[in-house]
Amino acid sequence: MLTLDFHPTGRHFLQIPGPSPVPDRILRAMSLPTIDHRGPEFGALGRKVLADIQKIFQTRHPVAIYPASGTGAWEAALTNVLSPGDRVVMYETGHFASLWHKMASRLGVQTEFLALPGSEHAVPASWRRGVQADLIEQRLTADTQHQIKAVCVVHNETSTGVTSDIAAVRRVIDAAKHPALLMVDTISGLASAEFRHDEWGVDVAVSGSQKGLMLPPGMSFNALSPKAIAASKTAKLPKAFWAWDEIIEMNQGGYWPYTPNTNLLYGLSEACDMLLGQGLDAVFARHQRWGEGVRAAVRAWGLEIQCADPAVYSPVLTGVIMPEGVDADAVRKLIYERFDCSLGTGLGKVKGRMFRIGHLGDCNDLTLMAALSGCEMGLKLAGVRLAGSGVLAAMEYFAGHPMAAPSQPSQ
Repeated sequence: MLTLDFHPTGRHFLQIPGPSPVPDRILRAMSLPTIDHRGPEFGALGRKVLADIQKIFQTRHPVAIYPASGTGAWEAALTNVLSPGDRVVMYETGHFASLWHKMASRLGVQTEFLALPGSEHAVPASWRRGVQADLIEQRLTADTQHQIKAVCVVHNETSTGVTSDIAAVRRVIDAAKHPALLMVDTISGLASAEFRHDEWGVDVAVSGSQKGLMLPPGMSFNALSPKAIAASKTAKLPKAFWAWDEIIEMNQGGYWPYTPNTNLLYGLSEACDMLLGQGLDAVFARHQRWGEGVRAAVRAWGLEIQCADPAVYSPVLTGVIMPEGVDADAVRKLIYERFDCSLGTGLGKVKGRMFRIGHLGDCNDLTLMAALSGCEMGLKLAGVRLAGSGVLAAMEYFAGHPMAAPSQPSQ
């Protein structure tokens, strides 16, 4: 017999950088009866969540919501604005940037993959730092015929723990006087790391439900600019399910052109109430503080942080590089089996070299202290020599940097 909840006692510590733990409040909202997705009650729900998700993206323009993973929203972003053979510039910051690049190539788009050359500690340099906007500016300046139709970058690279400066990318596109669209993957950044769709001049933002929004997987988003919507009217890549035009039209009444995921929309409504009730600035500050506490632990252990540039440390997760000769996946397995704590694996070019600690969403200081205790015990059991106690370092950080009181309760 398959046992779906097999953790023997106590709570499981899900410290991967998504899917993140789903709060009980959201689970209760999702348990409401499924209603007619063409009825008036649903229309009221649709209008509410569409208005709320605009506030989360910080945009005045439409946000398309899909019953799909973030990968689906990647495809929606590309197919709605591009035509076969169009040229796009993408920037390699890690595994998810690489997957988006692979998808674009499979869709018949000509891709250029920019990356910082070299390596550090046997890890590609571009996988340890954020987007280098100057490299994008150089490429766009050289494109005097404006053949490049879009620039695609990842806001928060989940595989490495790096949050790139999106506003800087917009500045170099403007400085080059180039008409390329700015397309941003903020799947793991939204509602955890600061993201300002309109202010930063983003044309298409891609996100998903299972990270900072604290929902189960299965819902994704495209936030759109007027320029992106205009481009979609002449784009020729095949699309039907993903097409924005029908979604935007139906959304005006709070409905969708197909059957939406009703109960996840209940959850989204509740998640937005929680996030907007606390205030986005407070949410961002909370994640920054958690990230600093976790990094204090990693430094005390004497281990290398995957992100090599403190200016772009992610508030969502921290990547921990293992010493040469230590299998990070074996360490993860030991921590999971002994302490019922799930950590993120190394992906792609860093597989086996590092693991990832998620500190996002439905979390608090004691959650992270427990996870760090499991990590420290597991590292010692795995024979990793530590310089000191990361647990004590994190305790001192959290005790010495209290979280500001919220303006109103989030529950």
